[in-house]
Amino acid sequence: MQDQCATLERAFYLQEDVVSVARQLIGKVLITNFDGVRTAGIITETEAYAGVHDRASHAFGGKRTPRNEPMYARGGTIYVYRCYGIHHLFNVVTNSVDVPHAVLIRAVHPVVGIAEMTARRAPMPCTTRGPGTMSQALGIRTEHTGGDLLHGPISICDAGMVLPEGSITAGPRIGVNYAGTDALLPYRFHIAPSRLEKHLRT
Repeated sequence: MQDQCATLERAFYLQEDVVSVARQLIGKVLITNFDGVRTAGIITETEAYAGVHDRASHAFGGKRTPRNEPMYARGGTIYVYRCYGIHHLFNVVTNSVDVPHAVLIRAVHPVVGIAEMTARRAPMPCTTRGPGTMSQALGIRTEHTGGDLLHGPISICDAGMVLPEGSITAGPRIGVNYAGTDALLPYRFHIAPSRLEKHLRT
């Protein structure tokens, strides 16, 4: 996979439609390389957050704080925040400077460095489904917020995976009931593990 995976270029992240980007990220490969230890997983679940007009977004209404400042950077910037004081949640910033769009990566299918992922999750089971456990398995922490996906230890690449149209489902985001009607928007994208594994075998 390493030889066949092309790092996504800046133009991918500068796209204006964050919902489209969230869908396009399904099937891409999220890679971390910390102290020479490489781990990677195929992205299987994402959620789009559409900035100042999205009640579920940290930037709704133009809110700007030291925590969410990376959301206002150019596309390709990393935004990691801590949830419930425990979980480190990894987001991909999209669009241009001062347009705070972001995609939360909620799950990956592990393909490289599974032993290291297992060690990072110990004594808990090694799972990469759920944004907090995924970040822990890949070694991603809030200290990586503000980094650049094109120049750093965290990157996303395209391995040329073409998923059938019907294999990706869309639906409401998880845990954003506070967002009112925006909580019902079909901004979450997902491919079932069974469908992905079937594709990988072909």
